[in-house]
Amino acid sequence: MPTPHPRRWWILGVLCLSLLVAVIDNTVLNVAIPSLVRDLHASNSDIQWILDAYMLVFAGVLLTAGALSDRYGRRRGLVIGLVLFGGASVPAALASSPGELIAARALMGVGGAFLMPGTLSILTTVFDEKERKKALAIWSSVLMVGALGGPIVGGLLLRHFWWGSVFLLNVPIAVLGVVAALLVIPESRGPRVRPDLPGAVLSTVGMTALVWGVIETARDGWSSGRTIGGFVLAVVALAAFVLWERRCPEPMLPVGLFRDRNFSGASLSVVLMSFSAGGLLLALTQYLQFVLGYSPLKAGVAFIPLLLAAMVCNGIGVVIDKRFGARVAVGGGLALLAVGFGVLAMLSPGDGYPMLVTALVIMGMGSGTMGPAAYGTLLGALPPERAGVGSAVNDTVQQLGQALSVAVLGSVLSAAYSDNLPDAVTGPARESVGDALAVAAASGDAALAAAARNAFTEAVSTTAVAGVIGGAIAAVLAFVVLRPTPAARPTTEPETADDGDDGKGNGDPATTVPG
Repeated sequence: MPTPHPRRWWILGVLCLSLLVAVIDNTVLNVAIPSLVRDLHASNSDIQWILDAYMLVFAGVLLTAGALSDRYGRRRGLVIGLVLFGGASVPAALASSPGELIAARALMGVGGAFLMPGTLSILTTVFDEKERKKALAIWSSVLMVGALGGPIVGGLLLRHFWWGSVFLLNVPIAVLGVVAALLVIPESRGPRVRPDLPGAVLSTVGMTALVWGVIETARDGWSSGRTIGGFVLAVVALAAFVLWERRCPEPMLPVGLFRDRNFSGASLSVVLMSFSAGGLLLALTQYLQFVLGYSPLKAGVAFIPLLLAAMVCNGIGVVIDKRFGARVAVGGGLALLAVGFGVLAMLSPGDGYPMLVTALVIMGMGSGTMGPAAYGTLLGALPPERAGVGSAVNDTVQQLGQALSVAVLGSVLSAAYSDNLPDAVTGPARESVGDALAVAAASGDAALAAAARNAFTEAVSTTAVAGVIGGAIAAVLAFVVLRPTPAARPTTEPETADDGDDGKGNGDPATTVPG
């Protein structure tokens, strides 16, 4: 087994810094929406595209970005991602119209597609099997800190500055990340193979169409022509992608990876976890603000117990994984997640924050316990030369699970809210709790406000049942599908060439060039 990289913990610090810039930005933007509506005169459709432009491009480019990083250098891919993400944040901050902001967000999506899998693929190459899951526990803690700390940072920035400050925050972090990456992180790449251009085009078209279809379900419903067209194109393009990858002599994504029980099982566990949690956590931010009356800053702080529980249980999950195996850590964590959703399903009007925080702590314990084991199992099943595209698969299934969650659970939430309102409530008040409270405030109708808050609380409780089902199914799958990893596989080999650009990798499938 090769000697672990001597700077691996410094490298992890740089990777976590790089990860923060993308994660914070995507959560901080939600807090800035009221300011965007006021200052840019953005419509509801504009706001939806400001949020979705990033996700659409990010999901579409992910697999291609991971494959390019494997071929041309994972550090190079990470640096390109940081430059694009940080660079596009400047026009985003200075945008004078919704269209300009949407275009900037799309370019940020390209940067994120190189940045996110780059952090995981580099982590895979510098940590061996013995330390990888410990490193992933730290990585996932930073992911959680960024996701939950974003609203708090956004609330503080918006209290003192204009909405563009939430984007300008990215620039110094990205610059620092680029400098640190060039100084600390070694270059690594897989074997130099011919570019799989048809595979890149088909995967990009297929994933973009799939996410487009999911987005359209939230806007126009499942039966609209745009939704159906998106899904049809996605099925055709992705089916063609799979057929091409099976026949291509040098495929971008070897579909044989999915025959590995650990790779496919961990991927499915991650997508089900993302599906269970994504849309419901978005609903909880509305519950805190519209039902409990919290400010955006206070709503962000309300999620801190979830963050602390996840961070503590990240370490516990690593211990469980080492002692009892990934199957127990992943399955047990998912079962805890289902229990947390079960507590949330019992939420009723008048319960308030105490019931919610109980559910959040249990959910944090579950996600913290299963996270490092699930990500480590998925990455550990990869051949070293496929670290980049394999990490992109992890990000793709997670993004797809979240997108489906927002679409499907969002529809369930809206329907349940409407069903729980009195029949006498009509018009915009029946569409959303925000509209209902606005109508109630304008008319002084306290009864309408109370009915809307009660109906939304019942809708959150109903939607949480989907989280219980998703978590339970994922836990069973983890116990059934995952298997113990036989032996640790070497992940890095020092390269004798001076820059590794000879195109052959010096006969080794995964090469590392000292930085």
